[in-house]
Amino acid sequence: MRLNITLLWRSLLSSMLALFLLCVSGFTSPDAQAVTQIKLTDLSADLCPDKVGEGTVTSGGPTLRLANCFLITGTTKNPSNSPVVDADVFGRIYDTNNNPVMENRTRLGSINEVDPGVGTFELRISVPEGLKPPLQLEQFKASGFAAKVR
Repeated sequence: MRLNITLLWRSLLSSMLALFLLCVSGFTSPDAQAVTQIKLTDLSADLCPDKVGEGTVTSGGPTLRLANCFLITGTTKNPSNSPVVDADVFGRIYDTNNNPVMENRTRLGSINEVDPGVGTFELRISVPEGLKPPLQLEQFKASGFAAKVR
């Protein structure tokens, strides 16, 4: 009988220790695991300067231009206290006639690093030549982690 009580106490203490460690580990998880939402505002889309548009790859080769290069610029707001790396940029882009520029695709690219607080970004995109500017930029946002995800 005494042996069973000792085993029971050891089992109970082990269970309590495991529960304690589980609770404590939940409170001390690293910030890198949490996704940080980045607010994007003051958006604009302009034709790329010649220097930036240089080397744009099109299906028509270097002599036949089938796409236009645009730079999307704007302001970022990172509410966290640490930089966010490789923040994915999502949004919808339409031409002047409300035709989707990137049909069935909302991830448009990424921002290498977003410092805490307010900053700026630019993103280069290629738009099929038949779609007419000005471009309408809607539902733009970004999200990422405090460290590279492997």
